[in-house]
Amino acid sequence: MYAKAKLALANGDIDFNGHSFKINLYLDTSNCDTLTAHDALADLTNQVATAFGYTQNTKAVTISTADSSGTITIDETTNPVWTASGGAITARFAVIYDDTHADDMPIFVCLLDTAPADVTATDGNTFTITMNASGVVTLSGADSN
Repeated sequence: MYAKAKLALANGDIDFNGHSFKINLYLDTSNCDTLTAHDALADLTNQVATAFGYTQNTKAVTISTADSSGTITIDETTNPVWTASGGAITARFAVIYDDTHADDMPIFVCLLDTAPADVTATDGNTFTITMNASGVVTLSGADSN
């Protein structure tokens, strides 16, 4: 989770239940894995180009929240999919951002392969991001009860 997004969440500027969210793919040369500096989508470099079944800034995702004994889980429930057509889709990172926020604030970044290596869907195949079954992020602390 980006540092500026944590502050925005604490200040009430991000509403996981009321805002719209999207996900983008980024190349290995992107700066999107620097978690401390970014508070606007425009800050991120080297998004995958619109081509071969991928279109920049268009893939909506659904964010859900749940509370279990004081641990808050934030999850993405749609497992975004792109189908490569006419060529390959290749990416190293995925970024979920708040599309309702004035600056399209980046919230979460994910390295798509822990090697790290690029992930590629060849022509006719799907590029699917399957979110962790435990959620994108959890917030925990002392239970007030």
